[in-house]
Amino acid sequence: MKSNSFTNESEGSSLEIGELYIRYKSYAFSIAYRMLGSVVEAEDIVQDCFAELQSKPLHDIRNLKAYIAKLVVNRSLNLLNSARNQRESYVGEWLPEPMSNGGSANIPEETLQQKEMISYAYLVMLEQLSPIERAVFVLREAFQYEYNEIADWLGKSESNCRQIFSRARRKLPDHLPAMEHHPANYAAKEELLARFTTAFLSYDVSAMLELLAEQPVFTADGGGRVHTVMRTMRVHKGVLALMTSRRVLTRLREREWMPTVINGELHLTLLENGQLSEVLCLELDPLGERIEGIYLVMNPDKLTSISTSYRLGRGWNKR
Repeated sequence: MKSNSFTNESEGSSLEIGELYIRYKSYAFSIAYRMLGSVVEAEDIVQDCFAELQSKPLHDIRNLKAYIAKLVVNRSLNLLNSARNQRESYVGEWLPEPMSNGGSANIPEETLQQKEMISYAYLVMLEQLSPIERAVFVLREAFQYEYNEIADWLGKSESNCRQIFSRARRKLPDHLPAMEHHPANYAAKEELLARFTTAFLSYDVSAMLELLAEQPVFTADGGGRVHTVMRTMRVHKGVLALMTSRRVLTRLREREWMPTVINGELHLTLLENGQLSEVLCLELDPLGERIEGIYLVMNPDKLTSISTSYRLGRGWNKR
């Protein structure tokens, strides 16, 4: 495993803050977004970190990339810890904020390369971890920093960080969802999305049964702004009944369904009179054949970073 550790000379001696911002803002954002699951909060962290850098003598910082990572992860930890009560009082289930490949105005498309995107299923999985577990896991697993670096940044011992990582890993499934996806997967995923859409719109129990994995999960996030299912459903029979019910989620069948690139992979955006109303993300099994997770984001506050300009083809007709 390669380390991101120190370089031989300070970048700050040759680069201005504006150049550093252009070079590292997407990297800083990718760490903050993995830590927070919020586009808006991640953008704020990035802006704050570079504002702090502007007031520091950059020539004294030996490895700016690592230093930026340290700033981002500690600010993210502070925010997660201070927002704990807010998360606990959140109405219904809390899902991460999805984003189009282009993010929003502060993180333009060209800065977010495919390798810097994180799949939505992976982001959902990270919600199982405490803030400190998430920090250690993200820095180690996603960015391959060494334990001695992580320990230094977080003010903990190296052995403690190893223990935190092990504890975090035990909380997660044996088979982790893919961290990234690639355009080569789009054709098969689009076909499955079309099958799911048809089955859902036509209340087709048999077709939906073929699509669902043995232990599917359904979670909806309305944030108290939109009425929806309030608790995560984890029973196969229950998820199947929910997806084919004529009494629940009925408004979704009045929408136009659109395959759209979200978090670097194909998911579904639902449009009402041409306006984005919901995002539906499907997590697939390792073979890409069955649906293990259905994540419905309805809270309008979490839809501001989605652009339907990243949709593929035309919308699928309503039933």
